[in-house]
Amino acid sequence: MWQPSLFGEGFDGGIPAVEVDPGFHGLVRHELGSGAWVDLVPGWLRGADELFARLLRTTPWAQRDIRMYERVLPEPRLTHRWTVDQGLPEPVFADAARLLGERYGEEFTQVGANLYRDGADSVAWHGDRVAREMRSALVGLVSLGGVRPFRLRPHGGGASVGFLPGPGDLLVMGGTCQRTWQHGVPKVRSAAARISVQFRHAYER
Repeated sequence: MWQPSLFGEGFDGGIPAVEVDPGFHGLVRHELGSGAWVDLVPGWLRGADELFARLLRTTPWAQRDIRMYERVLPEPRLTHRWTVDQGLPEPVFADAARLLGERYGEEFTQVGANLYRDGADSVAWHGDRVAREMRSALVGLVSLGGVRPFRLRPHGGGASVGFLPGPGDLLVMGGTCQRTWQHGVPKVRSAAARISVQFRHAYER
């Protein structure tokens, strides 16, 4: 079971503030090679426990079907998607999309969320389907809830690198990352529930 922090950031005795850091303080860029990179910003979103609880309770989660080796199987996680022009359920989503756009020079118009209910939920090695056809693309991820390994490896195999984003941490994959690298969230023996909130820009082929 996921448990919120007793002393979470932004707690003032009432409802914790949910907001993002406009200065991206603490950002560290990790160069992966072949034009791919990952930016990591610890604690970029304040009030992560409060946002996690709200999304867990109010999001209309659904389980999609995926094709694997000529078989159609239920994806081992739950998902939901929103677009900026249709309205977003949380004001902080719009703030985050705007700040990411200002920093990285793209208009982030799509917001999605993946729910990993326990250690058995996962996502296999992949690159974003449309973004991997582009020379460069950006995908921002904000982690909420439990901590799960997030791994990347060169496309086609090779030594992997890993991150352990905690509640409120921002991870941005950029450059050729979707085309030359793959990423995934592996199964683990035991894990608390985790939500990954993704921000994507419009992809022009």
